Amino acid sequence: MRRKRAPRRLVVDDAVWVWTVGHLHPPCRELLTLRRADIPHGLLRLVFQEGPGRVTQGGTMGQGQVADTKDGYLNLNKPGVVRRFVDEATARGLLPTTPGVREIDGWPLFDALVAQENGVDRGVSDPDPPDTP
Repeated sequence: MRRKRAPRRLVVDDAVWVWTVGHLHPPCRELLTLRRADIPHGLLRLVFQEGPGRVTQGGTMGQGQVADTKDGYLNLNKPGVVRRFVDEATARGLLPTTPGVREIDGWPLFDALVAQENGVDRGVSDPDPPDTP
């Protein structure tokens, strides 16, 4: 069994990322912490706090699992899910480039990943729309 908050490695392109998943309370919240191996002490901490329409550990869900009350569910323990968070955070310019801790609400990124998973248009127009008759 994996130790809680044990650092894990993820390689994205040429960058090595170290990530951990944790749970804190009160209030009940899940944390996904990302750090590039070549930027010591430069952390991005995504915080998923329970609230209306937002569910974290509890009931039938385990540590690292976050969901909304519609159709979204992500397991922060899965490397593929973490990779998608790294990609989304990169696209939004959220990843640290210098030492320090940047703590942000993880739910907007969650919503973006769930929308991508469900094929929902997030308002990004296709640069080459197909010709219509």
